[in-house]
Amino acid sequence: MRNETISYFLLLEFSKNRHMQLLHFLLFFVLYLATVATNLLIISAVALDHQLHNPMYFFLMNLALQDLGIVSVIVPKSMINSLMDTRRISYHGCAAQIFLFLSFEAFDFSLLTVMAYDRYVAICHPLHYEMVMNLKACTGIIILVWIISLLYGMLHTTGTFSILFCSNVVNQFFCEIPQLLKLSCSGFNLLEVGVLVVSSIAVLGCFTFIVVSYAMIFKAVLKIPSEQGRQKALSTCLPHLIVVSMLVLSSCFAYLRPPSNTPSYLDFGVTVLYSLLPPLFNPIIYSMRNRNIKYVLSQLLRF
Repeated sequence: MRNETISYFLLLEFSKNRHMQLLHFLLFFVLYLATVATNLLIISAVALDHQLHNPMYFFLMNLALQDLGIVSVIVPKSMINSLMDTRRISYHGCAAQIFLFLSFEAFDFSLLTVMAYDRYVAICHPLHYEMVMNLKACTGIIILVWIISLLYGMLHTTGTFSILFCSNVVNQFFCEIPQLLKLSCSGFNLLEVGVLVVSSIAVLGCFTFIVVSYAMIFKAVLKIPSEQGRQKALSTCLPHLIVVSMLVLSSCFAYLRPPSNTPSYLDFGVTVLYSLLPPLFNPIIYSMRNRNIKYVLSQLLRF
């Protein structure tokens, strides 16, 4: 079976038992609703309260928007398949799913890199913060990040779907690039190899930038004379560090291990770990130690 005859792909079937399929639908439905609710609360809090109209919360609102995008690209289709007792996703639907998922993932990591720079300027150069991280600069950064992310998604999708597929059975609950590349008749092509190399360099560069930024942040924090000042500075960085660590560790565990030739619960669990859990926990992590967000959310929930 080659690309010319492939009009659809078959996604992972969780079970042939109808009750288990409905259980899968229910679990994903609850997970999806929880993720949407927590992220919409963050977006509403930042948008409606003028006290949160600053760069840190502006970036946090954009992070919540892309988290909504990630789960909305992959979860509803899987739920519908389980509910309708089918495994099909169209060829173009699969391509669109990969393009959007990769774009949102690229935006996620790029935005976390920008947020590290925001914390660096706020703590290491507080007198220049308003001049460097003004509304115009922040808006320009978000637009640039979106352009780069969409370009990345387009290149990766083009490289993946320019190969010849010898099968249409994808051993995952959504169209995932490692699983699709396993279906290749002839291995990688030059375009996909080039995109993978550039992606690796970009990810390594972003990770290095984050590490260096926090090394300078911690150096500056140690110079703060009061313990209360040090704790206040670190409290604005801790949620970001946890989110970055969670994303990096789960992605490394998912992508650095070779995909198995047969579907397994381990592959499914790893995919859920890096694709679905961060969008759910990101807003929770940012809200737990942030008094401003907790106060605004408490006011919103009273109405």
